[in-house]
Amino acid sequence: MIDAQSAIGTHDILFVTLDTLRYDVACEAMAAGETPALAALVPGGQWERRHSPASFTYAAHRAFFAGFLPTPIEPGPHERLFAMRFPGSLTTGSKTAVFDAPDIVTGLAELGYRTICIGGVGFFNKQTPLGSALPSLFAESYWNPRLGVTFYHSTREQVRLALKRAEAVPADRRAFLFINISALHHPNCIYVPGAKADSHATQRAALAYVDAELASLFSGLRRRGPWLCILCSDHGTAYGEDGYRGHRLAHPCVWDVPYAEFILPREQETA
Repeated sequence: MIDAQSAIGTHDILFVTLDTLRYDVACEAMAAGETPALAALVPGGQWERRHSPASFTYAAHRAFFAGFLPTPIEPGPHERLFAMRFPGSLTTGSKTAVFDAPDIVTGLAELGYRTICIGGVGFFNKQTPLGSALPSLFAESYWNPRLGVTFYHSTREQVRLALKRAEAVPADRRAFLFINISALHHPNCIYVPGAKADSHATQRAALAYVDAELASLFSGLRRRGPWLCILCSDHGTAYGEDGYRGHRLAHPCVWDVPYAEFILPREQETA
């Protein structure tokens, strides 16, 4: 586990949620060499299997921003990276960054971080009160249809915007950059020519597209930092397993999610 307590104030923070990505899809794609950018960064070249705190986007992100990231599958308790201060916590340890705030975003902002949200799926589209609830936590939040689930090049647009906003943060100020990647969500069938419905195979094709675009994100972010990076899915989704389709249901293909945390050093530190 990264010492998040020591990293606060010295590191920028990148939090990327690969919305709806199944654990098995993530592992199969990495083993097949379809996600080289992620494989180069994920510790050991393998995703960690964890359990999501919720089965759909809104609930999972509410938990994430409260410090409850996906939980390791081994019996706990497990020390967390981030926590909001409250009595009796069994998962707050010496490496946990603890905030006197209602959520991570507010806590980091109070410590001088510039908080930036690059939206993706509908819960970040700011088109309704509900779609504004999560983005409103951030000092800066962005969404337009080209960042959303139906635009083929959504990840490219999200990465371009994320880099632009990160570069605008003064070098002497830390940034908290959150990106909700939308391409893996329905309708991911757009990444397989001729496909009419989402499936295990179409999400895997979408992930290969996402990986190619994320390579530019990590390359660009190396110009500042260092970055404490968290990459995970918020939940998986069912493609017919035991008769289920979709998510917001209790099934291993929904609860099991890929997770990784690592430090991305500044460019000059890798020369």
